[in-house]
Amino acid sequence: MRLTRELAALCHREVAECEPDPRYDNFTDADYHRAAEQILDQRPDGPFWLFAYGSLIWKPEFPTVEQRRAIAHGWQRGFSLKIESYRATPEQPGYMMCLDRGGFCEGAVLRIEEAQLREQLYKLLYREIGCEEALESVRWIDTESEAGTVRALASYAGPERLDIYAAGRPLIEVVHALARACGHWGSGAEYLHNTVAHLEELGIHDEKLWQLQDLVAQEIELIYGRK
Repeated sequence: MRLTRELAALCHREVAECEPDPRYDNFTDADYHRAAEQILDQRPDGPFWLFAYGSLIWKPEFPTVEQRRAIAHGWQRGFSLKIESYRATPEQPGYMMCLDRGGFCEGAVLRIEEAQLREQLYKLLYREIGCEEALESVRWIDTESEAGTVRALASYAGPERLDIYAAGRPLIEVVHALARACGHWGSGAEYLHNTVAHLEELGIHDEKLWQLQDLVAQEIELIYGRK
């Protein structure tokens, strides 16, 4: 893996948190509780599963009681959300990963303990979703695991209501941004490194992400004179 932890660390810097984007209907605390109840009302029968395809794999923020490798058909990873906060700034925008329609995505399904469900779902939404427009891309999808079909909740699955979303971003733009962007959550390069490294630990080799990490590493080497 060319994008090492040491290379990614070169992109890190301390950045103040940005104000919420005024273009969107940003959530209050009451909105997060309402959204959690809405999702629980729509949940399928059986255990509560989350589909993890990015940072939820390596930084879930809450305990899970079971993890299985799983494939979501009809969805694929893409750095399709152009962001100006979290892992970017207005001066240096970056890209966040989401699920685009088409293809397939290998990841993991995580089961949340029923007794802690409301509390953990609130934490998930607080971390992942900040506005009404993003909530519409939190949806139940079918995944295939070694134990059969699992209906799981996915975040940012086809977030068409967000005008920062566009599938099929030019690769050169994504590479340029991920090698430079950093926000109060860290850098895009760190995010990419952690995702690829933890997918590999699970035995999941995503060819597109593997190519991306190699190109981002090359870009960082050029910026900082490393070879």
